[in-house]
Amino acid sequence: MLRLINVIRCYASYMWSRLWGVRAVRHMPLFVSVEPANVCQLRCPECPVGQAVGRKGTAPRLMQEQVWQRILNQVASYTYTIQFYFQGEPLLNPRLPHMIAQASAKKLYTIVSTNAQAITPQMAEQLVCAGLNRIIISMDGATQQTYEAYRIGGQINRCKEAMQWLREAKKKYHKHTIIELQCLRLRTNEYEWNTLRHQYKALGADRLVFKTAQLYHYADGHPLMPSQPCYNRYTKGQDGRYHRKPLSKACFRVWSGCVITTDGMVLPCCYDKESQYAYGNIMDTDLHTLFSNQAAHAFRQQAWQEQPSICKECWK
Repeated sequence: MLRLINVIRCYASYMWSRLWGVRAVRHMPLFVSVEPANVCQLRCPECPVGQAVGRKGTAPRLMQEQVWQRILNQVASYTYTIQFYFQGEPLLNPRLPHMIAQASAKKLYTIVSTNAQAITPQMAEQLVCAGLNRIIISMDGATQQTYEAYRIGGQINRCKEAMQWLREAKKKYHKHTIIELQCLRLRTNEYEWNTLRHQYKALGADRLVFKTAQLYHYADGHPLMPSQPCYNRYTKGQDGRYHRKPLSKACFRVWSGCVITTDGMVLPCCYDKESQYAYGNIMDTDLHTLFSNQAAHAFRQQAWQEQPSICKECWK
């Protein structure tokens, strides 16, 4: 019942703000993205973690038990979904299956997004048996040469093996974890998109999702931009330079969710990669207060009016 009331409050606050201007919220987030680890073993060229240019002053870390327990205890009665990913590779935290199991026991829908390099047959079974609802496997290509053009340091066979192990674990334990194969649309892999469309089920995935890529320093073009403009987040203007395609300013995500980093910082969304707009730390203040404090209110106003730089990179 509390979750349903929370949904009603969320949508009421959002619609009220659209009609009469941004008002303070009185609800909890409907979904929370939790960062189990802020490190990664790959070196993807457009990823701040992969290029070691992530949050300034943040040491490599795994989310500690006390941080996770504080999050879970505060969101369990109100939130529907926990996404176990932000910037790092979540499976580098060995406690991840335990975290998923605890969230599942609270009847929360759980999602993990991973490069799959750390998945073993044993890990696949642990994830499935923990009650994981959906796992996203990032595999940007159908061959090793294409895949490693972006996922530098990764092995495509680890992704393919992981999907097979997960499918076998589902069958063995009669579970229903959704295995989603996700591919970034890049110029380096566009000739393999159709191959993935024909192969993803045989590889062990239940669904295939293509996602446009966020690129840095795109104004003068970028070698990773797809050749077909419809698959690009950026469009070429009359000045000959590329610009971000226009987005709606009525963003619902900052009303309905938030991100919590390994050290407990609460952020408005996944595009705040350097914690520029942090609401505060959940280890110091409860989430309900943080989600409705002045910093949160100011960001929602800014997101709807002038759109800060992180909003201009959003693909939603």
